[in-house]
Amino acid sequence: MPEAEASDPSAVVRAAGGVVWRLATSGQAEVVVVHRPKYDDWSLPKGKCEPGEDGGACALREVEEETGWRCIPGPELPTVTYVDRKGRPKEVRYWVMTLAEDRDFVANDEVDEARWLTVGEACALLSYERDCELLEAFLASERAGESSRDDSSRAR
Repeated sequence: MPEAEASDPSAVVRAAGGVVWRLATSGQAEVVVVHRPKYDDWSLPKGKCEPGEDGGACALREVEEETGWRCIPGPELPTVTYVDRKGRPKEVRYWVMTLAEDRDFVANDEVDEARWLTVGEACALLSYERDCELLEAFLASERAGESSRDDSSRAR
């Protein structure tokens, strides 16, 4: 356990993760959700930052640890804040991510299942409303990105 957490239970727990996505053959965005048997929940891949670790580096490390996938980071999404299971304030920064390489998920100590789902399917499965709200922010950012890309291609 990092020293700050042991000595100060009110210290903010810093964490980071990713909204890993791909375009399905249907043309819809699919995102990865993971099942953590320790908590018996479905969530987005994320985890605690190491002392002194940058949020973006933490997000990439945690997504790889939980899924086995190296990812390419994209834009940062809104920060999510809540009180964790131990009653501590927690702040989680998320980035949009895509796979650096396509390979199969392999279950591990932290995550026993990963699923590619549409945002609607993911929201129906996710254990925490805050994760669904983040996926809605992701969709909005992707739509905004598409429209700005469309505008720039028309300007040429």
